[in-house]
Amino acid sequence: MTEPVGITSLPNQRYKLVTKQGGEFTLLVAGESGLGKTTFINTLFQTTLKSPIDNRGRHKRGIHSTTEIEIIRAELEEKNFKLRTNLIDTPGFGDNINNKNSWQPIIDFIDDQHDSFMRQEQQPLRHTKHDLRVHACLYFIRPTGHSLKPLDIETMKKLSTRVNLIPVIAKADTLSPNEISEFKNRIRAVIEAQEIRIYTPPIDLDDEASADHSKQLIESMPFAIIGSEQEYDNGKGELIRGRKYPWGIAEVENESHSDFRKLRSLLLRTNLLDLIISTQKLHFETYRTLRMESGENTETNNGVTTTARKLHNPKFKEEENALKKFFTDQVKAEEQRFRQWEQNIVNERNRLNTDLDEIQQKVKALDEQVKALQLKSNKR
Repeated sequence: MTEPVGITSLPNQRYKLVTKQGGEFTLLVAGESGLGKTTFINTLFQTTLKSPIDNRGRHKRGIHSTTEIEIIRAELEEKNFKLRTNLIDTPGFGDNINNKNSWQPIIDFIDDQHDSFMRQEQQPLRHTKHDLRVHACLYFIRPTGHSLKPLDIETMKKLSTRVNLIPVIAKADTLSPNEISEFKNRIRAVIEAQEIRIYTPPIDLDDEASADHSKQLIESMPFAIIGSEQEYDNGKGELIRGRKYPWGIAEVENESHSDFRKLRSLLLRTNLLDLIISTQKLHFETYRTLRMESGENTETNNGVTTTARKLHNPKFKEEENALKKFFTDQVKAEEQRFRQWEQNIVNERNRLNTDLDEIQQKVKALDEQVKALQLKSNKR
């Protein structure tokens, strides 16, 4: 029998290398205000990574609205493997009378991270790269029980072209199981009709257990979840996270109450690597291709590559149109000022010509008077 050459040890070598290097994962949460995005973050990692703070720096209770994009960094460690996690909490929207382009700060953030990583790759020295590209975006949907709002549809359309989009029904304990099931069906129908691309876990046909789990995750979308940082006694001497009601406790990790465990499995257990790889191979490469094809890279005098704003971004298209309008208005104003100036010159010329004619007439009259006086003098 031929002695093995040893190439089968490569997976072990790779495992040691990956374990030593660790990993990096960026999760973004988006949606309307008041849907418990911050609470979900703390529930997902079973610790208070973020707590609402008032203007005086004190922790506060009650409703907290994120007013700007916040980046929360944490390091998770399990069995000597470290995962550097970036949690992006975005401003809630939907509270204003006019919510046009309220999703724009989130779109800009995602695009800017792709742009930043692409520029770092173009530098001569690339030993250390800061990577905040979003690997997964959880979009929180208000549990109305009816359907998606136009604002949700438009925002999800914009996000789905840039990031792995995962729809989530927030505060699922406010709906009955039948209402949740019907609400999910309506959302799926809208997503299909509007051609919104959401993240779909890959199905490994060679691994039956894995394939079944992936199918369960796909069938559960959009995930209906409950978030809570409170723990209660379940009557068996065990503390469980959930929300307490007169009829009992809505448990966060009870699959008959919530899809929280399935969502956590997708994010951190079974599909974490696929989320990272698909971000690199699909979303980043798509962005990079569009940028390279549009020829938006320019060189400064110092040889440093700079990048113009994304032309496909509606915000910057509006800015471009606004600048064009401003330029046109300025040109019109200058033309109007020039015409006025030209008219003033014509008026001044006419006035001077009139004055000149009057002076010439006076000079002529004086000449005649001089001649008349000379004639009288000669006669004498």
